[in-house]
Amino acid sequence: MEILKDQSGQGAAEYILLFGGVIVIAIAALLIYRAYFSGNADVNASSDISTVRSSVK
Repeated sequence: MEILKDQSGQGAAEYILLFGGVIVIAIAALLIYRAYFSGNADVNASSDISTVRSSVK
């Protein structure tokens, strides 16, 4: 029963799950914004920047 009480590997498993979740979120964000950064979509960064700059003035 001593093996069941040993929790020395629990921290490593939690870090693996945490980093795995961060990687999944990063990949999902890249897939969502891929068209935005590639310039193939109707929306692109340069037009957004000029729109924001003109609205600030």
